[in-house]
Amino acid sequence: MTPSIIVFLIILTGALALFISERVRIDVTALLVILALAFSGQLSTPAALSGFSSEAALITAGVFVISAGLAATGFADRIGFWVRRAAGNSEWRTLLVVMPVVAILAAFTHQLMVVAMMMPVLLRLARNNQFPASRLLMPMAFAASLGTTITVISAPAFLIANSLLHRSGYAYLGVFSVAPIGLVLSVLGTLYLLLVHWLLPRRENSNEVTDLTHLDRYFTEITIPPGSRWAGRIMEEFMDTYRDHLQVSDWIRQGVSLPRPFDTLTLLTGDVLLVQTTPEEIAGFTSQPDLALHAVAQAGEVLPQGLSEKAQGQARLFQAMVAPQSMFIGQTLGEVNFPGRFGIVAVGLWRRDGWFDGELARTLLEAGDQLVLWGPPAQFRHIANHRGFLMLAPLAAAARARHKAPLAVSILLGSVALAASGLTSPALAFLAGAVAMVITRCLPADQAYRSIDLRPFMMIAGAIPLGLAMEQSGTATWFANWIGQLLLGWQPFYILLALFAAAALLTQILSDAATTALLVPLAIAVAVHFGLNPIAATVCTTVGAVAAFLTPIGHHGSLLVLRAGNYRFLDFFWVGLPLTLLVGLSTTWLAMRLWPI
Repeated sequence: MTPSIIVFLIILTGALALFISERVRIDVTALLVILALAFSGQLSTPAALSGFSSEAALITAGVFVISAGLAATGFADRIGFWVRRAAGNSEWRTLLVVMPVVAILAAFTHQLMVVAMMMPVLLRLARNNQFPASRLLMPMAFAASLGTTITVISAPAFLIANSLLHRSGYAYLGVFSVAPIGLVLSVLGTLYLLLVHWLLPRRENSNEVTDLTHLDRYFTEITIPPGSRWAGRIMEEFMDTYRDHLQVSDWIRQGVSLPRPFDTLTLLTGDVLLVQTTPEEIAGFTSQPDLALHAVAQAGEVLPQGLSEKAQGQARLFQAMVAPQSMFIGQTLGEVNFPGRFGIVAVGLWRRDGWFDGELARTLLEAGDQLVLWGPPAQFRHIANHRGFLMLAPLAAAARARHKAPLAVSILLGSVALAASGLTSPALAFLAGAVAMVITRCLPADQAYRSIDLRPFMMIAGAIPLGLAMEQSGTATWFANWIGQLLLGWQPFYILLALFAAAALLTQILSDAATTALLVPLAIAVAVHFGLNPIAATVCTTVGAVAAFLTPIGHHGSLLVLRAGNYRFLDFFWVGLPLTLLVGLSTTWLAMRLWPI
């Protein structure tokens, strides 16, 4: 054992201790690893910092932004609506629909975004159909992990493995190089959970989590502006698009409420719909060309001179509560005259146990009413100091530019196609996709920056030099020779399966990125030692890191559903152990045929 190996093992031991204990944040630990490798002389400064400029880090940032663009344009909501419609009221049918959809989405976006998007969808579906959410959430989380094995762009572990493989002198894996394995694993995972559905726990739904996923729905008025695609179309068509996003309470034409039923009536320019909807939808109506907030359209000609066109472009949504003993109690919204008095517009109203019909402008205000107000932030200083209102605060709602959803999907598909074509590197392809999301205004620039989670970015920046140092210090070769004595005489299939098993066990205490960074250099060395294909060894190891389901702490998606499904720790072991064995055997068999000796 050389001094260089000893120094590296000391750094590795310290890093493992911090990763496992989490006494220091994981991203901070990654930075400490970079500093330790540089100051100890294990790596040169450029090599120690190479993770920040790696393709893996750039692809991760690009995928985060593209995923945020899909969410901001409402594409994620459309998927959720389609899933609820296709799933019906059967647990078995729900799994058959949800698992393949989640796997495909996770292959091209960020896994956590997919799990976070689908969790409220399944909670609502379980609540409406009166069956336990615990029968749905775990399979959904498993499907998301399996989906990350379809491409090499969705999981940081595969991006790290690809970089380490290339640094060892081998060609980069293509975007879809692992697709045969990922598709087979996704199909087998779905069939497995359908066959052993009885293994899934049957627990009561968590009311606390359900409430957290439920947003209060405000009443607001929307109008059909000139040039809207909805003018001349019947209400049934309109509701086919918006049924999952809003509920129509009243339909007003020239000041008169139209009689129900509405389905066969034709929408006309200038019609006003009183709807109950979420804050996100209200925010989205301020930017949609086919629908407009009625109060904003009405106030356009009477807003004060100070509300210039530039100021209107900076307008934001705020919420305020009507204070007890407010001078405005008993007055209508029209009588309060928000545009003339405050330079802002009241666009929504929420009242506990309240239901409205008729025009909102004629609704009498009560103490405790929550108002949604629209205008430039500078104008809100007038209402902030007024005794008639309490709790003035920005409305935590991101606008859904739903009319740009097809464009956002096209950007995603274009980025994937460009990366897969080989015309440019995957990093540039997904960086171009991220920039396109911002340029086309599918996603505001500020929101794009906020969408990039620095924790996996930092993990990649620290994991790549750690794997590089393991190779350059001679530690990987030293371990490979030691393991070679243990595996002497084993068949290639069982050697690759042992690499999968090592990663599957280690990923239960480390992240999949850290596990991959530690074991891939070792896997390459073992493959060279035994004359196996290093690519097959790398893939088996990486799949073990991202698709092992022995505990809920093995993957962030499983942690996300742990509380929502009222799961216990051993629930994941009993359901996940057979699936992990199935994944390991299938991956090893397929890898040997895709990358033969």
